[in-house]
Amino acid sequence: MTKVDRRILKSQEAIKNAFIELMSEKDFDKITVKDICDGANVGNRTFYLHYLDKFDLLDKLIEEYINELKILCASVSELSFKKATLIWFEFLENHYLFFSTMLTGKGAFAFHKHFLEFIIEELKNDVDIIDGKNKGFSETMILTFFGSAIVGVVETYFMKGIPDPPEVVAEQLGMLLDRNL
Repeated sequence: MTKVDRRILKSQEAIKNAFIELMSEKDFDKITVKDICDGANVGNRTFYLHYLDKFDLLDKLIEEYINELKILCASVSELSFKKATLIWFEFLENHYLFFSTMLTGKGAFAFHKHFLEFIIEELKNDVDIIDGKNKGFSETMILTFFGSAIVGVVETYFMKGIPDPPEVVAEQLGMLLDRNL
């Protein structure tokens, strides 16, 4: 990697971090590109070199984290829900500021929709409506129910509505999924 590449990556990372920090403090609508640039200690030209506007930045951030979650899910696909959920919660905890801001903060709506769609897509391979306990249920009903439940648990955890440590939350969520899917 060349020196220029490292500077570009460093600038992009600073912009993303400044943006996430700003979103944890105030409404998305009130954040300006100038605010982001000031927080990242970069000029407007640097910002616009990488992003069209703050909406593009938000979209790219969401896409980046959803892609990381997809990779993580693929790597734990052979594990039980209980074990996979523990690994998943470690990832969420390691990126606490992003997920807490996106799930409970001022930018929650934009992320919530993408997060739910991602979870539903991931669950599709685990739902059996032909045999077993979910026989005869609508696939859409089952996927929406469990997807919404997972998003709800994660949101409640990040809002501090679940006082248990992440390991306990992840283990119990995984056990509930193992029992019901």
